Parts: sequence; structure tokens; C-alpha cells
Amino acid sequence: MECIVHFDVHHKDGIKPLRGLIFLQEDRKIPTERDLLQMFEDMGYKLKMDDRDKMIFVPTESSSDYDWIRVRELDTGEKTYKEDSELRSLLSNLMPQDFRPI
Repeated sequence: MECIVHFDVHHKDGIKPLRGLIFLQEDRKIPTERDLLQMFEDMGYKLKMDDRDKMIFVPTESSSDYDWIRVRELDTGEKTYKEDSELRSLLSNLMPQDFRPI
């Protein structure tokens, strides 16, 4: 199965939207962090995960000409993952802040 990864590369002078391709095994629906890092490495980006919730990656080399990369969308052809920041904010406000056992 294929997964098209839509991401933004944040340079000092602006944002460049790009896409990458990951081939997944049939039993997996979305790529793992390792899959994403390998795809980026194949494209010449040496990264590490900085924020898992927002899917933000930062360069491991200080000489890179970009600040960070953010994955916007994972398109597998079946179901598309797209971050909905308004929904995330709403849910975080509705969830209890103090988790206690019942």
C-alpha cells in the first residue's frame, strides 16, 4: 500500500509545501515514525521527531537551511489523516484535567 505524505518545510524566508511517498506493508494503514524518518532521509533531510502530536521534525545538523518540517497530511487512498487543530483544542478543553480512577 502507498502513503503520500504532504509536508511543509519551514525555511527562514518562507514555507515550501512538498510531498513524499512511503510504501507500507499490507497489514499497516499508516506509516510509523521510523517510516517517516527514513522517507525524509532518502530525500536528503536528516531529522529527529520534535513534537509527536503536531508531527513536527527538526534537523539534526546545525548547518541545515531549514528550521523544521511539519507533516500536514497522510494520504493512503482510503482514509486521510489531517490534523484538525480546532477539534484538538475543543477536545482538550472538554477532557478532565484530573484523571482519577472510578
